[in-house]
Amino acid sequence: MTHIAVIDIGKTNAKLALVDGATLTEIAVVTRPNTVFPGPPWAHFDLDGHWQFLLGSLRDFHASHGVDAIAITAHGASCVLLDANGDLAAPMLDYEDPGPDDLADAYNRLRPPFAETGSARLAGGLNVGAQLHWMFAQDPTLHRRTAQILTYPQYWAYRLSGVAATERTSLGCHTDLWNPKKNSFSTLVSTLELEGKIAPVRLASDVLGPILPQIADKTGLPFDTPVTCGIHDSNASLLPHLMSRQTPFSVVSTGTWIIAMTIGGTSVNLDPDRDTLFNVNAFGDPVPSARFMGGREFEIIIGDGCAAPMPADTHAVLDQHIMLLPAIVPLTGPFNGRAHRWLPTEPANGSGRRSIIAAYYLALVTSECLTLTGHRGEIVVEGPFANNRDYLNMLAASSNCPILATNTATGTSQGAALLATDPVQHEPESARIHPSEIDPQLRLYADRWIREVADPSSST
Repeated sequence: MTHIAVIDIGKTNAKLALVDGATLTEIAVVTRPNTVFPGPPWAHFDLDGHWQFLLGSLRDFHASHGVDAIAITAHGASCVLLDANGDLAAPMLDYEDPGPDDLADAYNRLRPPFAETGSARLAGGLNVGAQLHWMFAQDPTLHRRTAQILTYPQYWAYRLSGVAATERTSLGCHTDLWNPKKNSFSTLVSTLELEGKIAPVRLASDVLGPILPQIADKTGLPFDTPVTCGIHDSNASLLPHLMSRQTPFSVVSTGTWIIAMTIGGTSVNLDPDRDTLFNVNAFGDPVPSARFMGGREFEIIIGDGCAAPMPADTHAVLDQHIMLLPAIVPLTGPFNGRAHRWLPTEPANGSGRRSIIAAYYLALVTSECLTLTGHRGEIVVEGPFANNRDYLNMLAASSNCPILATNTATGTSQGAALLATDPVQHEPESARIHPSEIDPQLRLYADRWIREVADPSSST
């Protein structure tokens, strides 16, 4: 039996999952919060804390089960700058830091058009090019001190193997640095004078090397334990389905972000003003995508928590058309720029009704994302919302498509694990929901929600 340790750094939590390479089932999962420090010099992630957590967890996993390989996945919109000694040239910027907005006008004059990059213009540091432009302006010596720029999953591969790399799925995640049609860097690399500073592009499945001797000493892992290059987390969710499913289909990756990725859909013109974009999959192909900060919105709606909904709560929500209109986080998503509204009135905090409405709201925004990407066929839901039956039911009703909810604790771990296994076809186990099984009132609710969203008074 092959055991693959999957490093999975999400925006909210850092995780290590131990995956059975034969079945792609998770044997163990440990997590820690993805803490953000306020600065100076800017809001940044606790990379040292993650590193100690990962080393300790690798040691524990190997002692209890054995670890045969390491695979890596991490959130997008992030990069790490190294100096000539291979150390951090600067703390890793949190993409939610609003600092880059201070130079938004100047950056807008520099960045390539959507037609070149498939990358929408986003707030804060969500475009890596905007991060780099702003950080270099804040620290005039940083550009000179930066010897190599790594995409985020590959930073952890570098810490483990000593080999620096970048990779297409992270470069293609609205960085402005990649041209997905030409499968090469965009003109922004030259504009920002980054030639020679971006680490070599490798395949996600490439083995960068064995772990460094000091890592073997600290963890007890064999000295020849291979480390794969790594992959952007949403594309890790997509990969098992690219290898096993017939087109057309879409994968909805859920977590802090809910990202809809459509394979073999209808031809559409993506609208960057509605937060659509081209992601790049593990094989280097452009993927029509749309996203919004669904997990963050759910946390805001729920607050300190809600009671488990009762059947009476569901009946009340559907009968009275109690609903939430977008957007809770107005800087992203297909309804960005709108102020949220409750209809007819906001339910009490902590109530079962509020929990149901939050799930319906996320499902309906997800359905809009799928429409924008030209979805056809089955919808596969990965990650934590695959366990939310209210979300799944409303998504089936609003899309009128079959829903497959995968049963993994971390929706990205299977795809990342595939990077370290033979490329056999794995189809994750799923629970299937067909629209014909859904209460017709859910479709009526969805129709009413769509009409309300179309009302101009929903906009700021």
